[in-house]
Amino acid sequence: MKNTTSMLFAALTLSFAGNALGANYPNKTIELVVPYAPGGTTDLVARIVASELGEVLGEPVVVLNRPGAGGAVGSGYAARQKPDGYTLVMAVESSHAVNPNVQAEPMYDPVKDFSPISNLVDVLGVLDVGVDSGFESFDDLLAELKDNPGQYTFGSSGTGGYSHLFGELFQSVTDTELLHVPYNGLGPALVDLMAGQVNVVFDNLPSSMSALNSGKAKPLAVAAEGRLESMPDIPTYAELGYPELNNPSWFGLAAPAGTPDEILDILNVALEEVLQDPKVVASIKEQGALPAHTSRKEFQKIIEESNERWAGLVKSIGFEKL
Repeated sequence: MKNTTSMLFAALTLSFAGNALGANYPNKTIELVVPYAPGGTTDLVARIVASELGEVLGEPVVVLNRPGAGGAVGSGYAARQKPDGYTLVMAVESSHAVNPNVQAEPMYDPVKDFSPISNLVDVLGVLDVGVDSGFESFDDLLAELKDNPGQYTFGSSGTGGYSHLFGELFQSVTDTELLHVPYNGLGPALVDLMAGQVNVVFDNLPSSMSALNSGKAKPLAVAAEGRLESMPDIPTYAELGYPELNNPSWFGLAAPAGTPDEILDILNVALEEVLQDPKVVASIKEQGALPAHTSRKEFQKIIEESNERWAGLVKSIGFEKL
């Protein structure tokens, strides 16, 4: 399969031989902006993909972390860069669907300011607590939260980010109350969870796998179609009676709006090859995610529909825009 995709990639590049954009791209290092801190899911996915993407394209793809404001700082930076294919950005549900819908004055338009390239992975969610928390199950946690409203905390990747809004949604559907503690990324939030400084983190599996596998954090629920082979004793949110919490999150790649179609097509085909590579697939699955390459149009539709869904959710839960 990889050989077939390589031939398609070569044919696509050759088809642009009469166009300087396609024929000469890429000819220097490509910058991949991650709008979150190192160690989180977005960063992990970006680094898995970037290394192999550089191999396929024949030029290095270097990850640049620009965290802040729930993904808005890095995404806004990427949107302002020259649309020449040498600045790419991780376009994820948190930064490109949630964050713009919770900001009173968004720093960018997630649809108009970017050119979608492809979704990369669908990521499963997990509710983490510390190993010394005393909570042995989701029901234990829920009972304690109901008995002591406002006495427990949850950490997020930043105000207005996916993990923050998921926490707000959790409180809404479970009729509980937690105090929000924002961080510059889920990596730092997990560090404080393991140290007992916060009580709960609504994370994605990739960024939690190391803490879970080492026994430094404990999962109580997952957002997945069914129980995971790696943690068969952990129920899904749907099993627990909360299907609203049971959706995976998308993590894709985009470029600044106006990037030429020829370049976007080259990148899309290259990503298809990357996401079929057995080593990449294994790495992604080990992190609790699933490869999910799409066409450019399919990814555009995902972004648009997700924005509509989160806009409705923000309104329905009465979230006060930032």
